[in-house]
Amino acid sequence: MAQILIRQLEDDTKAKLQQLARQHGRSTEEEVREILRNAVRNVDDRPGRLGSRIASRFEGVGLSEDIPELRGEPLQPARFDEE
Repeated sequence: MAQILIRQLEDDTKAKLQQLARQHGRSTEEEVREILRNAVRNVDDRPGRLGSRIASRFEGVGLSEDIPELRGEPLQPARFDEE
């Protein structure tokens, strides 16, 4: 296992890390490890295109028909009144 030494960490940051560790019932060292794990969790994942990411988020919701593409259509402001 590798080790990292962090120099010049502000006292306030250390205190907040200790507070988070207490809230989660673990040592400050384990809290920092968990924060670092979460920070790098998706580093190797290739970011998908926005539309594909949105589609995957709502996959299985139950949309039964395609949404027409509006490319080339004139822009119109959103309307929130009932017709």
